[in-house]
Formats: sequence, structure tokens, C-alpha cells
Amino acid sequence: MAEPAPYRAMYAYTWDLVDAGPDAFVDEMAGIGVNTVAVAASYHAGKFIRPKGTSGKVYFPEDGVAHCRVNPGKYGKIKPVIGELAQSDDVMGRMCDHGGLTVQAWTVLLHNSRIGALHPEAVTRNVYGDPLHYSLCPSAPEVREYAVTLCADIADSYDIAGLSLETPGWLPYRHGYHHEFALIGDSPRCEFYLGLCFCANCKKVAQAAGIDVEALEARVKTRIESALSAAEETDPATDRLWLENDLLLDPELAAYIRMRNEIVTSLVAEIRGGVRKDATVHIIPSVNQPLALSWMEGSDLAGIDKACDGLEVCFYSKAALVDHAMVSQHIGHSDMRVVLRPTSAEHRDEGTFAATVAGFADAGVDGFAFYNYGHMRQSGLDRIGRALAAI
Repeated sequence: MAEPAPYRAMYAYTWDLVDAGPDAFVDEMAGIGVNTVAVAASYHAGKFIRPKGTSGKVYFPEDGVAHCRVNPGKYGKIKPVIGELAQSDDVMGRMCDHGGLTVQAWTVLLHNSRIGALHPEAVTRNVYGDPLHYSLCPSAPEVREYAVTLCADIADSYDIAGLSLETPGWLPYRHGYHHEFALIGDSPRCEFYLGLCFCANCKKVAQAAGIDVEALEARVKTRIESALSAAEETDPATDRLWLENDLLLDPELAAYIRMRNEIVTSLVAEIRGGVRKDATVHIIPSVNQPLALSWMEGSDLAGIDKACDGLEVCFYSKAALVDHAMVSQHIGHSDMRVVLRPTSAEHRDEGTFAATVAGFADAGVDGFAFYNYGHMRQSGLDRIGRALAAI
């Protein structure tokens, strides 16, 4: 029996696939050595520049909708909203039916401002009770039911090889909302505390674990208010060291973080159990760079890796190979998929990108994905082709 082809994936939005056309897109991918398309099945809002776009160069996607045809009747209290494009054109289905590429469902789970606005009872709430509408809370039973059902529904509805799941946990405070603004400097410690969830569900789980939540809330408020009333801006690097000091010396805070990790890991395990067995489930564990900050989202890299079929990790930094080595050490192996960008700040020239791909290959990486078709210039696609051919 022939060995399966190594994972060579291109992340793509449905509107960009419509622009390109399935036949032309499949041919284009074959020409650069890509065998899989990771189609955005559920996504958040954005404002995107499209270098190769034929129907326009700036695109505003609908916020928080499914870009494929799901079955609302399968869901409980929280139901996905099917986007307008998916209602008129089942792009995911067309790519599956084409057969020229393996199809992966790239699914944003809990980063969903639209659902958050519709279900404020299910969102992250900081220590003041402020709702963070862009971040559904993974401790909420209705959110967990939605996430598991969405993943199972997509896998049952389409002939996909698997799912690449993004944002399975809490979003950082500074991420992904319209016109974020603060007239204070960078304060990693304050921002972490402002995004830390103390909703009723999280507090219930914490109390069951023996954590004195009220005392912890009081300390968190004191730390936030101290930062917001400071006479001078803090140095961000020093501020992060003080956060590390809190994590080391505040045992209830450390226990609360471990609790969050367990919540997200158990959700990933539930998703893996709910999706058909012949479809893989890979987790994109963090929106943070470097990956050492994954814990802020509730992502225990080793725990999540064991709860599903593996990690699909975005290495978007100039120290990508160092980060990969550290993640490998943390999870106990190097068998993970890596996601790279052929351009952007970390790869301003082709040489650094080619060297990074070669370095990953030398480190034993066999699965590569690239972000993102619609955002790339043609030169980025050409770089991918040459880098893959070289390995």
C-alpha cells in the first residue's frame, strides 16, 4: 500500500477561491507542489488586501459566519450563521467534488464576535464583569456543545480529510476587535488580567477545584487598578517579568491557569470524540507569538497534542526554528504540522524563507501549510514552489 502524500496545504478563503476558479486554483497549487487546500469553514471579521483579487482588492468578510453549509437543526442554544456566499455558492462542496486537491476544513471556533453579541451569557467576562464579545468562553456548556457539534457537522457534511481548528480557548485581551484603542502603553501584565475570564462558569469550576476565587478576584482587581492609575508607563519587558512573578508566587493564580488548560484540553478531546474517526483533528493552539505564550489562551501544548491527532502550529517569527525546537521539547516529539508565511515581516527575502523551510525539513517536519492564498502576492506563491521543490 502506497504511503500517503506528505501534507502540503494552502490556507484559503472561499471568496478567493471563487475569484480564482476551482480548476485554475487546483492547477496553480499543483504547479507549486501543494496537494491540500485548507478552506475557511468558519471565520471572523476582517479587512483584507487581496493582491491577486480580480473582483476587488479590499474585502470585508461577514463577521462570525460559517462559510459552508451546516445543518442548524443539529445545534442547541448556539447555532452557526451561514454566510451569504455559502448560501449562494457551496465553495467547500465544489472543492470537495473537484477532487484535484485534498480538502481540509480550517475552522475558527471560539473567536466569534457575532455569536458573542447574540449570546452575551456565553462570552468571556473579566474580573469586572465586562463582556469580551469576541471570545466565547470554553467553560460555558452551550459553547462546548456548539464547538463539538460544528466540527462533527462539517466533517459529516463534506468529504474532507480533516479539520484544522483555531482558537479552541480564550482570546488574549489585545486581539481581533474593531478599532482597538487604549491611551496607555503596552502592559502585558495588565492586559493579561483584563482578559482573564471570571464568568460564572469559570468561577464554578474553580470553586469546585478548591480555588478561593473571591480572594483571587480581589488581587487581580488591585493589580489592574494599580496599572491603570500609574503615573508613568511601564517598560513592557519588565512588566512581563512582574507577571511571571505573580504566576510563581500566587498559588491560586497558578491553579486557575492550570484549570483553564484542563478546560481547553477536555474540549479538544470532546471534539475529537465527536468527529468521524476517519477525519483527522489538528489544533492551531495559539494566536500568540512566540508559542511560549500559548498558556494565556488555555492551551497546554502537550495536553492538546495528546487529545487530538496533533498540532498545526503557526511559526510566524524570525526565530521559528528555535520556537519549533522548544515546542518539540515541550510535547515530547517533533511530529507536528507547521504553518509558515512566505513573505511578511519574518521573511522579507526569499533566502530566509527557503532556509526556514529547509531547516524545518532537516528537523524532521513532514507537514507544511502556508498562510494565506488571498493575502499573497504571486511572488509568495513562487517562493513556496521553489522551497518545496528544494526539499
